[in-house]
Amino acid sequence: MADETEDQPSPERVRRGRRMVLLLFAIGFGPMILATVMYYTGWLNPAGHSNHGLLVSPPVPVSELKLEGPRGEALETRFGPQIKDPDWLLLIVAQNCGDECQQLLYLARQVNVALGKNADRLSRAAWVEQVPEDLAGSWNSEYPSMGRLKVRNGESPDWPPGVDPGEAPEILVIDPFGNIMMRYTTEHSGKEMLEDLKHLLKLSQIG
Repeated sequence: MADETEDQPSPERVRRGRRMVLLLFAIGFGPMILATVMYYTGWLNPAGHSNHGLLVSPPVPVSELKLEGPRGEALETRFGPQIKDPDWLLLIVAQNCGDECQQLLYLARQVNVALGKNADRLSRAAWVEQVPEDLAGSWNSEYPSMGRLKVRNGESPDWPPGVDPGEAPEILVIDPFGNIMMRYTTEHSGKEMLEDLKHLLKLSQIG
């Protein structure tokens, strides 16, 4: 009995351990949480800001999409505090890549380039189940930096509320921690998306 008591951590050690966990959490996640709050509320931003994209609230973990790269690597492994300098991601999702889907592919590429010095903080990917023959043939030359994703075998994506790639293509914005936080449709312009991303990257010290 005496040995068991000695093995038990003291209340002070337990409290110290909890404080350390909270401190590590604040260091890792604090800047991202602060940037998100500032972005959507205008807090500490004298000019205020109203985002053009559609807010995904609450954010949806990218693991819910059950997507993977060409070598079978899960999409969610690209994100998180364990990754050094994880990127933000623009993910185009569409069942069939007709004119509207191709419009969003082009828009994502142009907006990425227009970010200038911040362009390398953002990457692009696409989940398109059916690609027309002409687009399939030109994909590598037109969109060399846009990786193609696929659904993991035997699974079905759980899309965020309001997202239905079978009905209409969309662009999903995923933060460096792997949260789907905003989305764009063909009704949004490149200027609107660029304004949102510039402001978000300016506030965020991560990615």
